[in-house]
Amino acid sequence: MDLAWISVGALIIAVTLSMVTTINVGIVCLAFAWIVGVLLGGMSVGDILGGFPTPLFVTLVGVTLLFSMARGNGTLERVTERAVRLCRGHTGVLPIMFFFLALGLSTIGPGSIGSAALLAPPAMAVAARTGISFFLMAVMIGNGALAGSLSPFSPTGVVANSVMARMGFPGLEWTTFINNILGHTLVAFGGYTMLGGVRLFRRNQGAVAVVEPPSQPLDWRHWLTITLIVALLVGVIGFEFEVGMTALTAAAILSFARAADEKEAILRMPWGVILMVTGVTVLIELLEKTQGLDLFTDLLVRLSTTNSVTAVVAFVTGVVSVYSSTSGVVLPAFLPTVPGIVERLGGLDPIAVASAMNLGSHLVDLSPLSTTGALCLAGVPAGVDPQGLFNKLLAWGLSMTVVGAVLCWLMFG
Repeated sequence: MDLAWISVGALIIAVTLSMVTTINVGIVCLAFAWIVGVLLGGMSVGDILGGFPTPLFVTLVGVTLLFSMARGNGTLERVTERAVRLCRGHTGVLPIMFFFLALGLSTIGPGSIGSAALLAPPAMAVAARTGISFFLMAVMIGNGALAGSLSPFSPTGVVANSVMARMGFPGLEWTTFINNILGHTLVAFGGYTMLGGVRLFRRNQGAVAVVEPPSQPLDWRHWLTITLIVALLVGVIGFEFEVGMTALTAAAILSFARAADEKEAILRMPWGVILMVTGVTVLIELLEKTQGLDLFTDLLVRLSTTNSVTAVVAFVTGVVSVYSSTSGVVLPAFLPTVPGIVERLGGLDPIAVASAMNLGSHLVDLSPLSTTGALCLAGVPAGVDPQGLFNKLLAWGLSMTVVGAVLCWLMFG
């Protein structure tokens, strides 16, 4: 138990350092994992490195490399020119368009990670071109992707629904999905209004309705890049190809065809973000091994009453999910506690408690310490300092623990 508290303290220190310094939190987490696990816990280095998220690393590398090449050869610039023209100069429509694109893509299969990985780079390129806040665009595309993440066809939806079925609550796939969409839509458009999305429409009524320059022509390099990105979408959605490996294959084709400079693209990849996310995941895996996450679970019953339980479970699962995998850790660990909570507190609707856990744990996933938020951060164009967006996304994710608690209490309590 002492080691569990130490591991939780290590995570708190690492996250605090990331908020008040420019130190990469991934490096800090890797160091803490070694200190706590090996020096204090008697584990082997192999035990610690066994928590390295290889699939996540491949996904981040593959997708960021492909879109770095697409950005470097001018494809994204040309595509974003045409995307802006489709909205007929209405800048305020662009974040809304990306919200619904992300929602639709996430719903039909790839889930939040796949859709954010595919759409964040072009969305951020559009934001850079039109002067839209990167934070506003991240809020819209991230919540759009997360809104569809509990679809019966998405990986997280499959996890949540299978766990709920084992608990004795089958057949709730669409109820869970609709509740998640409703919660994220309310939060996304609340954020859109609060962060100046409505003012983007007023901006177009004046002199800011700039005459667009003629579109740059698309040559064979750009058409090949577009074809490969479309093939990636079709492969991921229609044939369940793994996003990272498919993106790496597409990047290799571009390299062989001399359609992009892979050396320059590799240099422009967001390696700091990739190190940050993978390092935090290693420390989270250590928390599981030391039973540090069990400390949060014990609080559920102790802190809850019949009237407050939906808010409490949304808050606690949200806090854990800020630093952890929602589908891989939070839902499998916390959803099985629902029958026990209902039995001990009495007079509760188990579906309401489970729905609060599902929504509360997802609303915080725009944090850059979660994969969806990290992918939005990784999509920022080269040359832009990501630290400011990192801090804003982290503050947003942390605030969603409270917002999610209130929202879940209103929706399910």
